[in-house]
Amino acid sequence: MKKVLLPELAEVIRSKNAGPYELTLDIIFKTEAIFAKVTAQKIITPELIAQLYQVPLEQVISVVEFPPARAIKATIVRPKVCGDIGDTDVYGAQQHAPLLGIEVEWE
Repeated sequence: MKKVLLPELAEVIRSKNAGPYELTLDIIFKTEAIFAKVTAQKIITPELIAQLYQVPLEQVISVVEFPPARAIKATIVRPKVCGDIGDTDVYGAQQHAPLLGIEVEWE
């Protein structure tokens, strides 16, 4: 079975602030069939998000599958408070890159 990268299956992969203390990651799939196939594999888990973002598992607030939007949404504690000294992305809009390398088994 071959593997494909997540961006080949998703219409949107983005990150954004969920308030000053949290970061939300959204993956919106191209079709319902793709969404169903990816979610059936249970690839995107709190453990994977913790590993990709190098945060303790307890800082992964949620990973939610939302079928009406063909989406998976994950929320983590921001490494730095929004706007604090050392914060390099006030809007949280440039934090989706680790998701781009996720490989999905595909027929």
